Amino acid sequence: MAEALFEVRGLTKRYGDRVILDDLDFDILRGECFVILGRSGTGKSVTLRQLNGLEKPDAGSVTFDGTDLTQLEERKLYPFRRRIAMLFQGGALFDSMNVFDNVAFPLREHAGLDEAKIAETVRHKLALVRLKDVEGKMPSDLSGGMKKRVSLARSLALDPEVMLFDEPTTGLDPITSATIGKLINSIQRELGVTAVVVTHDIPLARRVGDRLALLAGGHFCFLGNWQEADGSQDPQVADFLAGREEDEENVA
Repeated sequence: MAEALFEVRGLTKRYGDRVILDDLDFDILRGECFVILGRSGTGKSVTLRQLNGLEKPDAGSVTFDGTDLTQLEERKLYPFRRRIAMLFQGGALFDSMNVFDNVAFPLREHAGLDEAKIAETVRHKLALVRLKDVEGKMPSDLSGGMKKRVSLARSLALDPEVMLFDEPTTGLDPITSATIGKLINSIQRELGVTAVVVTHDIPLARRVGDRLALLAGGHFCFLGNWQEADGSQDPQVADFLAGREEDEENVA
């Protein structure tokens, strides 16, 4: 049994009077791909942002490799954010920089490498995401899928132990979405990273996920592997995985 890299206990988050996460308990195992599923607005991305300290919970703990991140002030989180990279939903590339400089940015800021080593690393990371001959292109020259891959290369620049993916296939066509899923698989296999993927894309979740959790009403109404999910007798789980519509009287 793999050890727990993250141990989350009693995680609670509110925005005003609205409870988004309500006393969540879960572990993320070292080396696995953990998928968080749920409808829009259920708190999937909020959960993800607790895992690298981008947001603080109102209660509970997020222990990463023995350290409770919720107890650290901002500057003490920096070393952990090098170990826990995040691919944001929009990619967050710098529009004024070409592809090379986007991927090189974290290396120049944090790695202390000379330009020859930076260039070698940039080429390697772009190769990992199956891109070549794009270093001189600007983000505006790239398709949506290529932007996601460049963003992923930049996220991998500092060799993180964990990759957090926030809706990595949003706005992409099915073929490009499948390509992103294949990249997540290959990066896990080649680099041995632990991955957490927030999505409502069921084909992506099935492609990449070792275990999945379904978030609804501030709780995980399911947490387990795909065999357990497919055999679940909970209609909420079955309906979500099958993409069935709710009855009209149950729709807000």
